[in-house]
Amino acid sequence: MTAAQAETAHHQHQQILKVLTGLLMGMFVGNLTGTIVGNALPVIVAEIGGTQQQYTWIVTSTILASTAATPIFGKLADLFDKKKLLIASMVIFVAGSFLAGLSTSAGMLIALRVLQGVGMGANMVLTQIIIASIIPPRQRGRYNGYMGAVIAVATVAGPLIGGLIVDTPWLGWRWTFWIVIPFMIAAMAVIIRGLEVPGTGRPGAKVDWAGAALIILSASLLLMWVSFANHEFAWVSWQSGAMVGGALVAAVAFVLVERRASEPIVPLSILTNRTTSLAILASLAVGTALFGTNIFLGQYFQIGRGLTPTVAGMLGLPLVLGLLVSSTIAGRLVTASGTWKKYTVTGMALLAVGMAMMGTAGATTSLALISLYLLIAGVGLGASMQNLVLAVQNTVSIGNVGVATSTVTFFRTLGGAIGIQVLGALYTVRVTALAREGFAAQGVDASGLDASTSSLDLSVLSAPLEQAVRDAYGNGIGLVFVVAAVFGVIGLVAAALMRGTTLRSTWDVPETSERVIQDVVASEPERDGAAEARVGAGDRRVSDSDARVGAASQPGTAEPAGGRRPAG
Repeated sequence: MTAAQAETAHHQHQQILKVLTGLLMGMFVGNLTGTIVGNALPVIVAEIGGTQQQYTWIVTSTILASTAATPIFGKLADLFDKKKLLIASMVIFVAGSFLAGLSTSAGMLIALRVLQGVGMGANMVLTQIIIASIIPPRQRGRYNGYMGAVIAVATVAGPLIGGLIVDTPWLGWRWTFWIVIPFMIAAMAVIIRGLEVPGTGRPGAKVDWAGAALIILSASLLLMWVSFANHEFAWVSWQSGAMVGGALVAAVAFVLVERRASEPIVPLSILTNRTTSLAILASLAVGTALFGTNIFLGQYFQIGRGLTPTVAGMLGLPLVLGLLVSSTIAGRLVTASGTWKKYTVTGMALLAVGMAMMGTAGATTSLALISLYLLIAGVGLGASMQNLVLAVQNTVSIGNVGVATSTVTFFRTLGGAIGIQVLGALYTVRVTALAREGFAAQGVDASGLDASTSSLDLSVLSAPLEQAVRDAYGNGIGLVFVVAAVFGVIGLVAAALMRGTTLRSTWDVPETSERVIQDVVASEPERDGAAEARVGAGDRRVSDSDARVGAASQPGTAEPAGGRRPAG
């Protein structure tokens, strides 16, 4: 690369970073919302009179809504204006956050968290799609490192900010919802002023609403089943059969509808691709570990160990530090080498090891050891999470990058939602059993005790009984992470079986390169730089052919806008 080319590439990199400021700020707020509330939940639920089951649903409702929004907005991004969709998602998020802060009951909070979740899910997936639309896969690794850093900062800032808010009397827990609003508005302003996204829409395209409804119905029934089973009805009962059967019927109907839809929400060709299907399986494991860790660590530290929300937030720093460092380093290594598999497999292995080590945690385990375990798990998450998305994006054309991205994100979020319910149910059963033993040791009949319906306000208990409950929460956490480790091993196997492909330096993929995609222009960095210029500088626009392909001298190697070839 000549000095002039290097200078041009540097300038275009700066242009991309300016636009990424707004995009990543929105992503930061979305991640912050989950972590800031998670650490404050014990205080929130105790104040508004919620139960353990409602505690879980305050989180799950948001994840369910986010899950439902992901494939819909992912497909809409392939059909319509991505920028307008992103702004709409931000408006929905701001409205949901403001109203959630006004909640007066657990039921009201759960309902408004659904609205917040729709905006959050749409914002998160649209951000990834837009970044994929303006940066080729080969260069995307370094920017995935930036995304990982944003996730890490939000993860560490969330618990700390949430803890400080609920520990500050003149603020109160409602500000855990309101504090994110100014940041999202600022991100919206940056995006409105500076973002330009290349058009890949299909004029006159029809949205597959039937497919969207069926995939939401199937996921919702499955989540409701794992939430209500063992509480409202038995695991083996007609209610369980109806919900599981309904979910399966909806899933089969979804497949039939997608086979006939002109613009399917999730094209079956993407699902049957080996890389995508295995990435989905690995993403389920990542989602379970990521969401489950964030949610139940708060209960463990605050209830099981008797620590304040602020201290509990600080104890999550090792997880975030590992995620921050590994995502940044792995992102740069992926860009430099053009490969992703070895980093993903290593990350999944470390994640499984970290979860297994956390399975030994109890009420008296050294906090230093727990910090080490979380650090290992964080390194694993950082090295694997975004690379799974990148691997799938590398197999599709620019016209399908939205649906491909949303598919992996959808299953990662769904895995997290199901994981929270399954892990929460196991945690509840374990805590109930241990608490009954503790009460019995104090000569108290606890045969009717059920942690899922009992109040989390421990101040109403005598000192011995309060300690018995704290010990139950402290010693019960190990089971949660043992199960999470099993999911991690499944994800590791899936990642190991994925076909390692070379990241290409163009946006579009040839129709014939389903199996192994070559980096067709790795030796021509000036073309990558020219393609990157399409981010938004009005005075640095590039031709459609360069922006789409990055190699105008190689006709026939890329599809036109929209990912389709003209007939004939």
